Amino acid sequence: MLLLLQSAPLLLLLALLLSGRAGPVPACLAALAASLPAIALTLPEGSGTAVFLGTESLRAAFLAMQPIGVLAGGLIFHAAVTRLAPADQAPEEATPRRIFAATLLGGAFVESVTGFAVGAVFALAQLRRMGLGGAPAAAMALLALVMVPWGGLGPGTALGAALIGLPAQQVALATAWPHAAWLLCLAPVLWRLCRAAGIVVPTGEKIAQLGMMALMAALLLGVNLFLPFEVAGIIGTGVPLLYVLWRLDPPRGALAWRRALAALAPWAGLTAALLLARSWQGAPAVRPFAELPAFPITHVAVVLWVFSLFLLLLRPGAFTAFGAAMGRARRPALAMLLYVLLGRWLAGAGIAASLAEAAAAAMGPAAAYAMPVLGLVSGAVTGSNVGSNAALMPVQAALGKAAGLPLQLAAGLHNFTGAAAAGMSFAVTAMVSSLAGGNARPGAIWRLLLPSILAVLLIGWATLAIELSIPR
Repeated sequence: MLLLLQSAPLLLLLALLLSGRAGPVPACLAALAASLPAIALTLPEGSGTAVFLGTESLRAAFLAMQPIGVLAGGLIFHAAVTRLAPADQAPEEATPRRIFAATLLGGAFVESVTGFAVGAVFALAQLRRMGLGGAPAAAMALLALVMVPWGGLGPGTALGAALIGLPAQQVALATAWPHAAWLLCLAPVLWRLCRAAGIVVPTGEKIAQLGMMALMAALLLGVNLFLPFEVAGIIGTGVPLLYVLWRLDPPRGALAWRRALAALAPWAGLTAALLLARSWQGAPAVRPFAELPAFPITHVAVVLWVFSLFLLLLRPGAFTAFGAAMGRARRPALAMLLYVLLGRWLAGAGIAASLAEAAAAAMGPAAAYAMPVLGLVSGAVTGSNVGSNAALMPVQAALGKAAGLPLQLAAGLHNFTGAAAAGMSFAVTAMVSSLAGGNARPGAIWRLLLPSILAVLLIGWATLAIELSIPR
């Protein structure tokens, strides 16, 4: 009976989101209400439920403040660098290389800086300029969200690490290994989508694109090993993107060079500012809870806000653009706060650990192999890396511990699978399908992306099989 009560919040959340009867915010509110009886029965005797809820809610608010700050700062930055294209801008030819540049490189780069599925919107706009639409274009646009663990400079990864008490850099590195393998699978997925759009990808172009994806995977691993994980997505996608754009349309003449450098300057400046901030050791910080990470003045959210506001003030209509960005941030910020709150309540009361132990006992040696499936489900229903990690990272960490996995690997595996699914989630797919038009219904989009989804599962299971085969 207790296990049924403990699982009720997550089951209700899943049912509401899958049914489409409630959005992320109402569904999470219902799950929070459903968790109250389980919390009261799970807490040790003599523990005050009201005191527990108040304390954990304060912790959740502190944790949620960080990804919310990054989200809002990313939207301000996007508003600052966005320029309306001329009305008479000529459409581009839909070539395999331009599609590759717009999605797996350009869209992924934008997503790495801003998060919030902005990369998919950017990619879809580029594809529509090429005359592409419908389900193939929508699926191509979703491929732009391949860097979700580092999207928006990685607030979801940082939050997931904080929830289980690991350094975010460790979790990001553990995520990067399976993620790099997945990147190598995505070029063939893009070729499949090009074929569905009636575009043939020559063999030479396939070899070139595989080389670019291998470079992206190598850069992703290298940055997570030697540099702050927040810039892994920017560098991993930015370097191959610059090369491909150079090959597509190299600047000719002084004016073209000035335009190219002006377009590049904000992105390069932000990357430099982030690296400079990370180099300041011992910066002043706020730490209201000893067991949670501090919030330094060099935090990504602070750097992003300062840099973005400076850029925004340089353009006309700065206050209008700022208001629009804050309006876009309001709803996802509320969702982030609620999902973090749910995660803290379930983890703090011991419900997450109880569910994981029950699953491990029921499935025996095979329990660990449920982790990639759970990660896919959490990402698909919550629609963000923050929501996925807040809802199930404690559960997955406890399940991995029960199966004898290192905590870092369990966290990285959930971060990888949940983030991959978040880029193809119900909410994000619905948004992109409505923008793509034509036959871009979610079912048709997911059928086209099925090889990508299966690759996530197979890589997750292979990672577990290798780890569990190591003698201990």
